[in-house]
Amino acid sequence: MAYTVKRPKLAWWEKLYLPGLAKGLRITLGHFVKTLSRKKKVTMQYPEEKWDSSLPEHYRGAPALVTDEQDRERCVACQLCEFICPPRAITINPEEIPSDDKWAKVEKRPKKFEIDMIRCIYCGMCEEVCPEQAIFLRKDYAITGTSRAEMVHDKEKLYEIGGVREGLVNKWNDLK
Repeated sequence: MAYTVKRPKLAWWEKLYLPGLAKGLRITLGHFVKTLSRKKKVTMQYPEEKWDSSLPEHYRGAPALVTDEQDRERCVACQLCEFICPPRAITINPEEIPSDDKWAKVEKRPKKFEIDMIRCIYCGMCEEVCPEQAIFLRKDYAITGTSRAEMVHDKEKLYEIGGVREGLVNKWNDLK
């Protein structure tokens, strides 16, 4: 069964489009005047001015791996970050840790851990799902490279830019 919707009858001044045009111009001019009256600048001149001083607290930058106080890998190659990554930017190949290793605390570690920064959408899901708090999002927004190969960060590069995290961080629970 087909339904028809009756259009409302417009008055003669509504058919002219002038009231709608005037209302849109009034809103636009109001925003323009408000922008001009601000003390704070709207546009940032990027290479000379950096965003670092006014970076929001909730900003999500590029992911990086961190080590613990004894310079051990925190990553246990559980591959949760690889499975949850929407664009499939993370690749992990696990390997077993020899039992005679002096730093062996778990059964496996990542043999290969790569993040393709071109594919990464900086969603933060890898950080949220990590049970060992081995992956963190840095407050970095200027990630550059001259080729696609440079934009694939391997395990060594990720540990280099990630640094050391001491103790448990308790990222989301303010009560702990």
